[in-house]
Amino acid sequence: MTANDAGITADPHSASYPTHYVSNQPPPRVDINEYLLNLPLQEHLMNFGGVSAGATAALEATGAVVGSAKVQDDARLAHKNPPILHTHSKYGQRIDEVEYHPSYHRVLGQAVAAGAHTSAWEQPGKGASALRAAQFMLFAQVEPGHACPISMSHAAVESIGLAPELAGEWLPRLYSRNYSPGLSADKPGALFGMAMTEKQGGSDVRANTTRAVPAADHFLLTGHKWFCSAPMSDAFLVLAQDDAGLGCFLVPRVLPGGERNPFLIQRLKDKLGNRSNASSEVEFANTVGWRIGDPGRGVRAIMGMVGRTRLDCILGTAAGMRQSVAEAVWHARHRRAFGSRLVDQPAMSNVLADLALESEAATAVSMRLSRAFDDDAGPSERAFRRLATAVTKYWVCKRGPNHAYEAMECLGGNGYIEDFPLAMRYREQPVMAIWEGTGNVIALDVLRAMATDPESVEAFLAEVRLASGAHRIFDDFLARLMEQLAPVRHSPQDFAGQARAVVERMALALQASLLLRAAPTAVSEAFVVSRLGPDRSFNYGNLPPSSDLTGILARA
Repeated sequence: MTANDAGITADPHSASYPTHYVSNQPPPRVDINEYLLNLPLQEHLMNFGGVSAGATAALEATGAVVGSAKVQDDARLAHKNPPILHTHSKYGQRIDEVEYHPSYHRVLGQAVAAGAHTSAWEQPGKGASALRAAQFMLFAQVEPGHACPISMSHAAVESIGLAPELAGEWLPRLYSRNYSPGLSADKPGALFGMAMTEKQGGSDVRANTTRAVPAADHFLLTGHKWFCSAPMSDAFLVLAQDDAGLGCFLVPRVLPGGERNPFLIQRLKDKLGNRSNASSEVEFANTVGWRIGDPGRGVRAIMGMVGRTRLDCILGTAAGMRQSVAEAVWHARHRRAFGSRLVDQPAMSNVLADLALESEAATAVSMRLSRAFDDDAGPSERAFRRLATAVTKYWVCKRGPNHAYEAMECLGGNGYIEDFPLAMRYREQPVMAIWEGTGNVIALDVLRAMATDPESVEAFLAEVRLASGAHRIFDDFLARLMEQLAPVRHSPQDFAGQARAVVERMALALQASLLLRAAPTAVSEAFVVSRLGPDRSFNYGNLPPSSDLTGILARA
C-alpha cells in the first residue's frame, strides 16, 4: 500500500480488485501536535491564564505525545477494554482490586509525568493553574476516563492541607511525577479518589448514614457509598457522620503497616460513558480513617476539593469540545461531496464555525477561571471564582452533549462508528454536567452564593463590565441582565424556578466579555450576535450572514 498526496490509499491490485481502491476518505488524524494546532488555547493561556510566552515548552511536548498514533490507540483500547473487578483472589482472600487494560495505565502514567494532576501545587505562582489546566485538557481531549483520578488528586490537596500531619505524609506522594499501578504503602506516588454519595441522599450529603467511631488516633467507618470514584486510587476523602455531625475523613487503601484497609468494592457501575474509568459501590466495615478539618464541618472541609473538581468539569468539557471540533473540521477539509470539499459548502461551514465558537468560548473562560485559582490570587479573585465557577460549570457542561452530537453528525455515518472517537465523546460529555452537581444543583448554588456572598456578585459583574462599550448588543444584553439580577440579589430564594435562566445569561455575559476583550473580531462578533442578539439560536449552524466563517475556521 502507498499513500498519495491527497491522503488516498492506493491498492496496487486495484486493476484486479477495483472495489478495494479507497478514495475520498480523510487520512488518519495522527502524529500531530495538539497544542500547537490549538490556537485558542495558546492565546487564551496568555490572555487570561497569566502564562508567559516562554513557559509553554512542556505543553508543546505534551501536544506531541497526545497527538501521536500510539496515545490515540491507547485511548481507543482503554475504552474497548473497560475495568474488571476482582473481589477475591483465586485462593479466596478478599482483595477488592480493579484490573485495567495496560493502555489505561500508560495514558495515566504520562499524564502524571507531565504534572496534569498536581503541578499547580508543586510549582505555584502566577499562571501555574492555567498551565496545569492546559496539561489536563490536552490529555483529557484524547482519553477522558483517566482524567477522573487526575482531577481528584489535584483537588484533594486543598482539603488535605487542613490536617498538617496527614499533609506531611500524603502531599509529597501526590506531588510525585511517578505513577505505578497496584496498591502499596511504600509507593512514591499516590492518587486520590472521593466517596460522598449514598443511596438515600444523592446530592443531599447531609442525609448520609455512614458512621465514624473514634478509636485511638483514628476513626473506624461503617457504611455504604453509592458512588465511589476511581476505586483503584491509593486513598479517598470520605464523608461520614460522627458525634459532632458530618465529618470528612482520609481513608487509605493500604494502612501504614502494609495491611489492606477494609474497602469492600461491591460492584463497578455499568455507565453510559466514561468506560475506561471505574466507578463503584463501596462498603466500609470498621475501615480506618483520619479526620480532615474540624469536627462536624465535613462539608466545608471537602468543598475545596469540590470547587476544584467543578473547575475540572469545565476543563474536561472544553477539552471534549476541542476534540469534537478538530475531528469534524479535519473530516470536512478532506472529504468531498457534490463537487467540492465539505468545509467549503455554506451549510457545513456554518455548523463547523458555530462549533468552533462554542469551543473557543469554553477555552477562554476555562483559562480565566484557572487564573483565579492561582495561589497568589487575591480576595477579589477568590470572590470571582466562587460565583463564576458555578455559573460556568452550569452552562459550559450543559452545552457539551449537544456540541458532541453535532460534531458527530458532521462525520456522517463514520461519526456513529466506534472506530472514530466522536461516538465515545458523545457518551462522555454528559458526565461532566452530572458530576459535582447537576444543572439544578449548580443553578441553586449560584443563588446561594448571591445570598451569602455579595462580594462574589460584585467581583463577577466587575469582570463582565470590562467589555462595556465594546459592542452595542453586548451593552444591551448586560443592561437587561442587571435589571434581571436586581430582584434576584435582593431575594434569591424567591427565584428558584428561574435559576437556570438567570445563570444562563450570566454565563453568556462572561464568555462574551472575554471574547470581546481578547479574541479576533471574527470570533467575538459572531459570538455576540448569535448568542446575545435578538435572533439568537442555540441550535448549531445558525450563524447570521454577517459572520466571518472563514476567519473563525482558520483558528479551528
